[in-house]
Amino acid sequence: MNKTKWQIALLVTVLIVANLACGFSASTAKIKSAVMARDSEAADPTTTFAQDDDFYCVVELANAPDDTKIKAVWTAVEAENTDPNFYIDEAEITQGSGTLNFSLTNNNLWPLGKYKVDLYLNDKLTQTLEFQVQ
Repeated sequence: MNKTKWQIALLVTVLIVANLACGFSASTAKIKSAVMARDSEAADPTTTFAQDDDFYCVVELANAPDDTKIKAVWTAVEAENTDPNFYIDEAEITQGSGTLNFSLTNNNLWPLGKYKVDLYLNDKLTQTLEFQVQ
């Protein structure tokens, strides 16, 4: 290999290593489990709710450092008198391993139909839980 090709190869290798060192994250955080429920303890897990129920999403986070972000985004996928994929609300919690709860309440009755909550782990969509109101 001539000197110029060797220098280019070395420069490319140095740039790749520098990029990996600056942008690499080795978090092993994961969602161990996630369920929809009628209470914050997930004593009554369900995927079917009544119109006057509160929605709870109970998440078990594992191998997570204290600065792990979990975000829940609530959507009415296909509900009466509502635009398709209607954004309802979102919430974000930063914590380490353990149980966390997201909840969604309504002062009125929920429209009948299909809903979902998207769970993001450090800004990456990790899991979607679908449920319905009957």
